[in-house]
Amino acid sequence: MKVKFILTVLFLMTAIALYAQDATGIVRSSRDRIQAQTVSTRSRMVLQARDGSTSERLIDQYSKDGPSGARSVIVFQQPASVAGTRFLTMNNPSGQNDQWIFLPSLGRVRRVAASEGSGSFMGTDFSYDDISSTSRSVDLDTHTLLREEDYNGSACYVIQSIPKDSSYQYSKMIQWIAKDTLIIMKIELFDRRDSLVKTVEMSGINDVQGRLIPTITKITTHASGTSTTIISEIIKYDDPIPETVFTTAFLETGRTR
Repeated sequence: MKVKFILTVLFLMTAIALYAQDATGIVRSSRDRIQAQTVSTRSRMVLQARDGSTSERLIDQYSKDGPSGARSVIVFQQPASVAGTRFLTMNNPSGQNDQWIFLPSLGRVRRVAASEGSGSFMGTDFSYDDISSTSRSVDLDTHTLLREEDYNGSACYVIQSIPKDSSYQYSKMIQWIAKDTLIIMKIELFDRRDSLVKTVEMSGINDVQGRLIPTITKITTHASGTSTTIISEIIKYDDPIPETVFTTAFLETGRTR
């Protein structure tokens, strides 16, 4: 009986390890499914208040792979109250990404401290951490496949990801990843009290230059009843982007030279 018990425990431990490995592989494949050196987008950002009223912003985003990982710049074009605001994220594979922001009202570039990661990004429902989450290293979290189920007509893997660093703003993230396309369809974000604080939903899946991508991303903050929706209207892959775009000098001047 003792030998049988030990074998059963070993079997369960092996099964759990394989389950975790599969979950990590799925998340990694989902993150790596788009192969492109650069991505350039123009998007409408729609902010919805609790009372249902909305306001819009027009933003451009430029992303490019680099020696240490992805770099990304967001430029606010409209309305006048935010025009000229520029935000730079540089991937740091070992942990917290490096971020800088230029606010025209301040007239200078300011580094975003790691302690500001959970703060609202430009009054939206996205935090600074949320903005850079697409370049977050898969190895920073422990991934577990919870189940498989349908979501909006797509068969999905449901995977729980728990940050290894307890200082991260979320205690866990649960994501629905389509089995056929590996597109992330939905993400639930939980705080340290294990309460659901935000839900991210992707839709409007289109073929862009041979790549299937969601063109609409909506994030809802449940406590405030607000939401922010990003609608990508122009998407270009592998267009040349000067290296100088990913510098604090560009943030300050808006010029590549």
